[in-house]
Amino acid sequence: MGETGETGETLGPIPVLEDYGLSSTHGFLPETLPLSRLPDPYYNKWEAVAANLPAQVLSKRLRGVVDGLPVLSTAGLEHDAEWRRAYSLLCFMAHAYIWGGDAPASRLPPSISLPLLEVAGRLQLPPVATYAAVCLWNFKPLFLDEDLDRLENLATLNTFTGSSDESWFYLVSVAIEARGAPILGLALTAMGAAREGDSRTVTRCLRAFAERLTDLTAILQRMHESCDPATFYHRIRPFLAGSKNMAEAGLPDGVIYDDGSGAETHRRYSGGSNAQSSLVQFFDIALGIRHRPTGERRDAGPATEPAGEPRRTAPEHNFIQEMRRYMPGPHARFLEDVTKVANVREYVESHRDDGELCLAYDACLAMLSAFRDKHIAIVARYIIAPSREARARDRSPKRSRLNLAAPTKGSRDGAQTGTGGTALIPFLKQARDETGEPAVEAWTRRFMRRGMTSADKHADLLFGRGASPEKEHVGVKGLAGSWTMDDDMGGICLV
Repeated sequence: MGETGETGETLGPIPVLEDYGLSSTHGFLPETLPLSRLPDPYYNKWEAVAANLPAQVLSKRLRGVVDGLPVLSTAGLEHDAEWRRAYSLLCFMAHAYIWGGDAPASRLPPSISLPLLEVAGRLQLPPVATYAAVCLWNFKPLFLDEDLDRLENLATLNTFTGSSDESWFYLVSVAIEARGAPILGLALTAMGAAREGDSRTVTRCLRAFAERLTDLTAILQRMHESCDPATFYHRIRPFLAGSKNMAEAGLPDGVIYDDGSGAETHRRYSGGSNAQSSLVQFFDIALGIRHRPTGERRDAGPATEPAGEPRRTAPEHNFIQEMRRYMPGPHARFLEDVTKVANVREYVESHRDDGELCLAYDACLAMLSAFRDKHIAIVARYIIAPSREARARDRSPKRSRLNLAAPTKGSRDGAQTGTGGTALIPFLKQARDETGEPAVEAWTRRFMRRGMTSADKHADLLFGRGASPEKEHVGVKGLAGSWTMDDDMGGICLV
């Protein structure tokens, strides 16, 4: 049976984290720590290839090794942790196979494609290196009695390059997921309290929410400590590319997953991207933040929608929904179910006379906006600036091999674009700006606008005096290998 809200409408039940394999202690990270290797010796061949992946890529022997592997059955995989380990292993092998040669491979052999298709289907994920494969299910704590949100206590299980830079890049996301985990319970408690008209509990939860968001920004800004921008851009990022819109990189039709039937067709997938983090999408849902198609301005009118009016829904096939296809099935369902019951924004708007409640809500928006400010600066340093430098160096039309990190041609209006023409920095800035729009107090919106201006100027300084990142042509393939997004799709992409 549903519950009845303050306005008398029947509401669905507040989701229970455990029903989706989630909790307030580990969030979207697996409750059982990722396996360091599969327990059944039958899968030792997979483990051996993955353990020596960087050396085999460097020596250009990986494809020969994989071609010689037998097709292993997935029948020996029992618990969820084993299926997750198999998925991560096969995704690393698949992307190393595709991108680890002088030219990309347009066909995956049955030794990878057959088990990968089965494992991905079981986990309700596409057969490609998603955020789950390289981050959520690819870490281990150094000491079991220490927290997972401490970067110094984390290590990766697999990498493409064997570099500490690559490990650090993944582990920053793992630490953010771990530190942000309690926000799930806080937000759901706030939604339940809002139904009961319990403003004190809603306020308490929002204050804790804002504090955790501040912690996440502190973790994110540690990216530079052990991940060099040039190393990330030129050595790591190419392996994370997908097969969608990668014609210039040598995959005009995508990749064939050879299953031995002879009737296979090309498949096109986006690669791994932090846009596939369920945690960040959850923040927007919980706080009632709505994103418009890129370039579309907010309708003129009051700063917030009048309380009691029906919520506007996002376009059905927008970028946010697309990225949910790259999340584990239970995670995507959780976001969908929370969307149906999220009520905090409406509750705050209908209680504007409660100063402490409004201040706590606005603090969450301000902290999330600051988190996105930091992300914009990282994109500028790790993607835009190296792409600009690569273009300056790479003037010759003749190259010995396809350079996936090299900028593409044909930008629209002189702005940095993704492979489909989406302007990258304006895209991210709009998402950041929309974060502050629901703010209740006018002074909060003014405060966030001042902060945004400061952050944007800081990002611009990365390009040298007089150079604006919004006017630099940069071809960005993104971690997802595809930034394609039609103008009517909208959404957020976190690289």
